Amino acid sequence: MAAFHLLLLLPSLLLASTAVADECHDDDHAALVAIDTALGSPYHFASWTPDSACCDWYDVDCDAESGRVIGLRVYQDANMSGAIPDAIANLTYLQTLTLHHLPAIAGAIPDALAALSNLSQLTISYTGVSGPIPTFLGTLTELTLLDLSYNSLTGAIPASLADLPSLSGLNLKRNRLSGPIPPLLLSKSPDQAYLWLSGNNLSGAIPAEFAAVDFAHVDLSRNALTGDATCLFGGAGNTSSSLQHLDVSRNALRFDLSGVEFPENLTYVDLSHNGIHGAIPAQVATLDNLQQFNVSFNRLCGEVPAGGNMARFDRYSYLHNKCLCGAPLTACRQRPINHLH
Repeated sequence: MAAFHLLLLLPSLLLASTAVADECHDDDHAALVAIDTALGSPYHFASWTPDSACCDWYDVDCDAESGRVIGLRVYQDANMSGAIPDAIANLTYLQTLTLHHLPAIAGAIPDALAALSNLSQLTISYTGVSGPIPTFLGTLTELTLLDLSYNSLTGAIPASLADLPSLSGLNLKRNRLSGPIPPLLLSKSPDQAYLWLSGNNLSGAIPAEFAAVDFAHVDLSRNALTGDATCLFGGAGNTSSSLQHLDVSRNALRFDLSGVEFPENLTYVDLSHNGIHGAIPAQVATLDNLQQFNVSFNRLCGEVPAGGNMARFDRYSYLHNKCLCGAPLTACRQRPINHLH
């Protein structure tokens, strides 16, 4: 009989547990309403109505068990305007915050976001956001991805970002950042590291400490970086590095390429528009996965390696160097033979 009563109660118990997941917490509901109000109740949030549970609202993700809001993802709205609302900080269980392609969202990144201690992924990209990158981001210790690309951010990259113990992806490309790259950036990455800093005005040397980071993807192009970039190849003899994509083009780098050993996993290399000298290492021809190779507009000399995969690359990969020769460029001149008389 007890089992029979349990079967009768089971549907109501399931409904009760579902209701917990469907109805978000009162604090989260209040925070979302405040966000909507701060942005002038844009049409983008038309689904945010009192007659539906806020876990069902467009752009909102809730945890299936607790019903707490863990994700807010706002995409593609040229009409949404105003500053990033401080009220977002009241979504205290938030793990993912994405504000993407909102060109009329402007102002600074609010200090209030420092309260989001559970945040794992923060994306504020393709917006009108300006001002400095806040140093408080270095206190959000759960961050694994920070994407602040395609904004109008200025100033230096905060050294505090190097304190993040779980950060493995950092995208700051296409801003107006200046100054040096913090030497320990991504040094604590628990996984393969991804770094995008292109299209800024960063200066100084590429940190030698980068030799110890297991990079999979590095793009430092279109800056004002100087000096040596060989640390990005993983250090001498480290051909087993995870590095697949390397772009340091359009900087002011000066180093000898001759003795560099390229990681075996490389698929993309762009070293163009620098002041790199020396010769192209013959080992490049053995990189079976290499699909893109560009060393044009440098000061390289010697014969272009032959064989292996080198037939994939045309003359545009080598143009405007000091004295490179060999296919697909002009043939190398034979050295004159001195005859003894």
